[in-house]
This record gives sequence, structure tokens and C-alpha cells, in this order.
Amino acid sequence: MQKAVLLSVGIWLFAACLAGAEDKKLGATFDLMYMSKYMTKGTEGYGQQGGLWETVKFDLWGTGLGVGVGHQGATSSGYVDKQRLNHMVYYANTLFDGTPFKTEYKLNWIYKHYYGRARNIGNTQNWIFAFSWPEILPVKNLAPYYIADYEHPAGSGYVNRRISGFVHVFGLGYDLTVPELPNPLRLSGDISYRDGYGGGAVDHDWSHVTLGISTKLDINKNTSFHPGVYHQLSMDDSVAKGDVTYAVLSLRHKFK
Repeated sequence: MQKAVLLSVGIWLFAACLAGAEDKKLGATFDLMYMSKYMTKGTEGYGQQGGLWETVKFDLWGTGLGVGVGHQGATSSGYVDKQRLNHMVYYANTLFDGTPFKTEYKLNWIYKHYYGRARNIGNTQNWIFAFSWPEILPVKNLAPYYIADYEHPAGSGYVNRRISGFVHVFGLGYDLTVPELPNPLRLSGDISYRDGYGGGAVDHDWSHVTLGISTKLDINKNTSFHPGVYHQLSMDDSVAKGDVTYAVLSLRHKFK
């Protein structure tokens, strides 16, 4: 099944790139990201430690399709077996442009390879479907969004088979213009429902609310810094036992 999915994705990528490649260039972006505490679907992934990501993504000739590979790990020792490589394929586009029902969407597939463990213990596949509606509300720059995040073991008969499940995220984002800043402040608030992900140890319930503020600071034409601060209000002790505040700092460079 996994090979069939990968083959289908590969054929789709190749066909779409041939159709949209005329007069367009291959784009590449390097992203170095730091989280002061690694929060994943409401859970502290590395306990009290932060996380560090190094990711390279390739925009396939402006078709909306892209591929990428990245590495992630904890900021200090103790979580060697949770280091991993992320192999990703994604597609972004817009539907119903020019109408109040304009829909911006992005579809992601990520293969999570925990290279410090046997593949049938930790490796998973993650499907993330993100949608936003920037014109549907009468308030300018206020947009609702929805994310369906489904993760499951990378193969049949894996030891981690019980983790399979969804996390549903419902939120609102608002771009606040500040005269002193070159780019708007992004204000966000969302609530998450854990629906099976994590196995029997995690409730099927509303798990947490996340409030955030972030922005973009241009360093030069191709390099930008993206700082953000987030506060998680925990609603379910099976996911997180207390509220958490953390920072996300990202440095991105586009190769032209």
C-alpha cells in the first residue's frame, strides 16, 4: 500500500510539473527553526526541552507542488531515540478565487523516520489537510481555518499501531497592521480535538487551546526572520497537565 501511494504521488508530481514548468524556475528555501519547548499536537514532545529543525524545501516551478527533507531533534541530551528525518510532499492552491467562498488549502504528506530506532517501532506517516477562508467573514483580514491532522504507523504490523488517529484544529487568524512594523502581526487562536491519536492513553476530547502572535522581519531580499510567541491552555490532563508558553523562532533563506 505504501509503495502504491508513493508511486501515485510521484506520477502526479511529474505530470503537474511538466504542465506548469514553462518559464518558471525551481525554487528552494532553507528554514532553521527553534522552539523553546517542543509542542506537538498539544503534547510536550521532548519534555521540558526545546526542539531544533533544519529543513530544505523545493518549490516545483510554481505549480503549487513541493518536496522537502528535514531533520529535527531536542536542544539537549536525553531524546536521542526521538530524533528524526522528515520527508515531505505538499500541494497548495486556491479554490473559488474572487468570491466570498475563496478557499486557500494545503495538503501535506510527511514520512517521519526515527533513524535511531527500528523502523517498525517509531516510523509514521502524517497527513495534514489545512484550509482557510480569507473572504468569508465581513471583517477584513479575519479568516477562519481548519486543519485535519491524521497520523498512523508507516507500515502494517508496526509496534506503534495504536497511535493512529486524528487531531482536528478549528481556529481564527487575524492580520493586524502596525505602522512601526514592515509586516502585519499575525494573531491566532484555535482549539483542538484529539480523535484517537495517541491510543487508549489519550481521551477522545477537546484537548487544548492555543493563542499566538507572530510576524515576519525581512533581513534582505531573500532572507527573513519569523518570531512568534504562543500560549497553550490545556484542557485534558491525558495530553498536557498544565498550561505552556513557548517561543518559535525561524530563519528562512530563499535561493533564487
